[in-house]
Amino acid sequence: MGTRNISWIALMIMLSILIMVSCKKKNDDPVNGDTNIASCEGCHTNYAHLQAVYTPDTTEPPGGCGGGAPHYEPYDRVYMGGEGFEAYKTSGHYAIGCVVCHKGTDQTSDKNVAHSGDFIRHPSIFSEEFCGTCHSAIVNNFKTSLHHGTGQKRKVTIRSGLSGPDEFDQLPGHQIEGYNKNCATCHASCGDCHIVRPPMGGGGLANGHNFVKTPDMHAVCVTCHVSRGGHAYLGVASGTKPDVHLTAMGYVCTDCHGKVDLHGDGQKVEQRYAYQQLPKCGDCHTGIETSNTYHSVHFTDFNCQVCHSQDYNNCGSCHIHGGGARIPSYMDFKIAVNPIPTVKPGFDFTLVRRTLAAPDNWQEYGVPQYANFDALPTYNFTTPHNILRWTERTQVTNGKSCSSNCHIRNEGGTLINTELFLFYDDLLSWEQGASEPIVVDGKLPPSWFR
Repeated sequence: MGTRNISWIALMIMLSILIMVSCKKKNDDPVNGDTNIASCEGCHTNYAHLQAVYTPDTTEPPGGCGGGAPHYEPYDRVYMGGEGFEAYKTSGHYAIGCVVCHKGTDQTSDKNVAHSGDFIRHPSIFSEEFCGTCHSAIVNNFKTSLHHGTGQKRKVTIRSGLSGPDEFDQLPGHQIEGYNKNCATCHASCGDCHIVRPPMGGGGLANGHNFVKTPDMHAVCVTCHVSRGGHAYLGVASGTKPDVHLTAMGYVCTDCHGKVDLHGDGQKVEQRYAYQQLPKCGDCHTGIETSNTYHSVHFTDFNCQVCHSQDYNNCGSCHIHGGGARIPSYMDFKIAVNPIPTVKPGFDFTLVRRTLAAPDNWQEYGVPQYANFDALPTYNFTTPHNILRWTERTQVTNGKSCSSNCHIRNEGGTLINTELFLFYDDLLSWEQGASEPIVVDGKLPPSWFR
C-alpha cells in the first residue's frame, strides 16, 4: 500500500474520532441533550429533553393583589441546573434521592412511567410524611400557623356562619375549591418558601432544586406580600419612601420576623397579632415611652404607626375568581377604634386597612352571600411596614405642634384632618353593619369639633 493511501486512511480515522468526540461533547451539554436520560436526574438536567416531552399548562396561572403571576414555561419550571443545582448535589437532601420524596419510578426515560402510580409533584403538601421525618418540630408547629392559612380560614368560616378554622372543612365543597385555587396560592407549603417559587411568583424550581434555609426577601416574601408589605417597605408608591429599617439598617424580613412568625409555635391563634413572640418596636427602641412629650402623652393611646407610618395601600371587595378587587388599589391612612382590643390591648385607636371582604366574595363558587358577614369588620388592625421618623404627622412647621397634623379642628366652619379618621360616612352601605363598631363617631374629644 502506498504512502498516499496510508495517509488518507489515517486522516479518515482522525476525522471520525474528532466527529465522535464533538458529538459526544455536544450531547453531554444539558441544553443540547444528554444521552443518559433514563433517570429522574438525567431527564431534569436535560433541557432539550424537557422541551420535547413537556405537557402544556391546562389551568390558568394564579392572580391576586399583585397582578398576574410571571410566566415560566413548564420545562423551565422543572429544569435542574446552574449554581443552585450544583449546591443541591452537595446537600443532604440530594443524598436522600428523588423517589424517596417524589415517589414514582426512577431509572426510566419514559415520562409517563416516571410519573406513574404514587408520584407526588409537591411532596411538602404532605409535610408530616416527608418534611416531618427530619423537621418534626417545625412541621408540627406549622400545621396551626398563619402561613398555613389558619387565620384566613378562620375569617371565612366565621363569616360563613361557623366558628373558626376547625370547621373550615364543613364549608360547601365549591367554596373550599375556590379557597384552594385562589387564597391558597400564597398560604401554601414548606416547598413554596424553601425550594420553588410561590405560585404567585410563577411557580417552579427557584434555584435548581436547592433547598434555601432563609428565603429570599424579594423572590419569596415580597412575592406574596407584594401589595401591602412589600409595596410599603420598598417605597413603591409615588410620594412614599422606603421604610427606614431598610434604608438605614438594610434589614430583610427575617431580621425581625423569626421562626414563630413564619412557622408558628404550635398554638392555634385567631390571627397574626395574637402570637406572643412577634417583634415589637420596644424590642429595639427601648425607653421610647418617655423619650419625648408626644410619646409620654400618647404611648398608650395608639400604636406607633399612627404617627410614624406613611400612607399605605388599600383595596377591597374581592370577587373570588371573578372581577378581583372591585374597590381598586388606593393609598390611604385611616385611624379607627382598636378592632382587636383583647389581642392588642392598651391602644384606644389604631391604624386600620380595608380588607378584601365582601358579602358576595364566593358568588363564583356557588355561595351568593355570606351567612354572617357582619361578624367581622371590613377594616383590619394594621401595622404598615413603611416607618419613617419624620412623616406628615410628625413633621410640622415652626411654631406648631404635631397635633396640628393629627387632631381635628374647626377652622372657619371647616373641619381639618377628618380624612385621617374612619367615620361612619366613610363606609359603603354593605360595610356599615360590619364596621360600625370601630368608627370614631362620638369617640373623639368633643372640643375638636367646636
